Amino acid sequence: MSLDRQPTVIARTVTRLVVPLILVTAFALLFQGHNLPGGGFIAGVLTVTAFALVYIIFGLDYLETELLDRNPETRYETESGIVREYGAVFSLGLAVAVGSGIAAIALGYPFLTQAVAFVEPLPIYGYLEVASALAFDLGVYAVVVGALLTILAEVGAE
Repeated sequence: MSLDRQPTVIARTVTRLVVPLILVTAFALLFQGHNLPGGGFIAGVLTVTAFALVYIIFGLDYLETELLDRNPETRYETESGIVREYGAVFSLGLAVAVGSGIAAIALGYPFLTQAVAFVEPLPIYGYLEVASALAFDLGVYAVVVGALLTILAEVGAE
């Protein structure tokens, strides 16, 4: 296949329809992960799948200019600038995941002990259960997104 070929209208249209569905599913799995199947890992994989689909169909320039609001001309002026940003997401996620475990130790409980708080009353929904496992899931989500986007960016730059 020639590198200058553009994807079909069908591929671009399907991508525009499927990516929001993938992201909504990812966030639903992220926020239900402490009680039901799901969590930060699978939500992160789905999020990166959406980014990969956009990258494959529209290209890295579209991803950077339209979605990430970056200037693609400056991409190669620094040593993998976007990869450093993904590394920052990875580092932040690791800090949040470890911090959620250390918080339990600081309160005198074993590492990663879960606590639950109920926020109520909420209109329509009734109550909201907020578990400390959500902080761990958010950290894992950021680690997976940062690591896989780094791999995607490095492989895509080849």
